[in-house]
Amino acid sequence: MIHLENSPNCTGVAIYGDNLDFEKLYDAFHEVVGQEGEFPSFAAARIRILGICYDLRHALMGHREIEFVDNGLDESKKKFLGILAPEKNVYLKIHVYWPELLFVQMALNDFIQLYGKKRARKTYVYIMDKKNIWDENIAMVRLFQGAVANCIKETVSESSFTRMMNLMHKEYTWFNNYITQYLDLLNIRYIEMDREKRIKSIPTMAKRLAEYGTEYKKIKEDIELAAKQHNTTVGNIQLINIEYPEEIEW
Repeated sequence: MIHLENSPNCTGVAIYGDNLDFEKLYDAFHEVVGQEGEFPSFAAARIRILGICYDLRHALMGHREIEFVDNGLDESKKKFLGILAPEKNVYLKIHVYWPELLFVQMALNDFIQLYGKKRARKTYVYIMDKKNIWDENIAMVRLFQGAVANCIKETVSESSFTRMMNLMHKEYTWFNNYITQYLDLLNIRYIEMDREKRIKSIPTMAKRLAEYGTEYKKIKEDIELAAKQHNTTVGNIQLINIEYPEEIEW
């Protein structure tokens, strides 16, 4: 089962799962976000979700960390079953920055809606709840979102958790045509904080991502103007002085 834990320095979150967990999550993300160009106004948000898929795939290839986790098979159980087996399972492990994870958590709501509508048109499935349908890909994504919510609950105060859940899930469309360069700015700003300040800023990061605040609007205006001046798309414009560190102390 997919499991999330805050990293030691609160730089981000560690995502754990066995080989099958990561394969299912990888496939579910790809199905829900659709093909390239399928949801054009959500292209930037799609790329950020596929960024997690990139790490999931590399973990499956053995290019990321692993953890050995107790599987419950102690000596007495193995003797009763008459088997020789290890007492630990291998779990794969990847990391995601906190602001990045919060963005993906919210953006997945949009893609579940888009995917659900697309599936309903193709299969004529009756949807009892317009916010969800019985589908294994949606179920897997919701399982991941539930694990994210549990990690948030274990990290922030009870009052902050309630506010964050209301903010992140009370509506469903935030990130069409979103300027994700702003997310890079928040990631870098978050990384540069000390551990204590990082924990305190998690609710603030969620609020800034979910709301089109003054800073976001200014950056969006500047990027759109630059794209127009250089006759290119907003995705090809980068903010100055935004560079991720080569080494991350998670």
